Amino acid sequence: MMWLLPLLLAAADTSGSTRSLYLQLIHQARADGRPRAAIAYLDDFDRRYPGDRDARILRVNSLLDLNDLNGAEAAAAALPDGGGSAIRGHLLAARGRWAEAITPYQQAVQASPADSMLRNALGFAQLRAGFAAEAIESLRGALDLSPGTAVIRNNLLLALRAAGQNAEAEALLSTVRDGSERDALRRQIALEAARLATPKDR
Repeated sequence: MMWLLPLLLAAADTSGSTRSLYLQLIHQARADGRPRAAIAYLDDFDRRYPGDRDARILRVNSLLDLNDLNGAEAAAAALPDGGGSAIRGHLLAARGRWAEAITPYQQAVQASPADSMLRNALGFAQLRAGFAAEAIESLRGALDLSPGTAVIRNNLLLALRAAGQNAEAEALLSTVRDGSERDALRRQIALEAARLATPKDR
């Protein structure tokens, strides 16, 4: 079906929504786990809309998806403010500098308090930095905003286990209806909690 793409873009040109369509394609490629496709779309987008801030931030995130940390840092450095507090947090987290990532993530949450994924990022950074109680509160807030998001639920499960709040973790785990999925998730969370407890991962 890829042969439809040029037709879609041509139609968008007549309605003035080409920029929006490209950004949707880029976001969808990232959501689908196709960062190379996202970067290809960004390369094409940049020829049409050079210097677009949203696209430049998406490029940083796509490079992080590819684990190209040097490329992501260089792309962020080219932005006037480094891409903002969320990007600074992502870059620090990608380097494993979890404690340093907390402040920019807190600033990002203050600027966008209804963004569940920013709260999730803050909570995970707090957890990895060894602040399980703070992580639980951040992740509870994230899950309240986005109850159906599995990654937030799983991070909260991990934080609860890391804090020794096993009863609450089991209560949350019981909301996973599929028994085999629930058992697999329980094992995965236990392994991750044990890994977090080792000094080398702090």
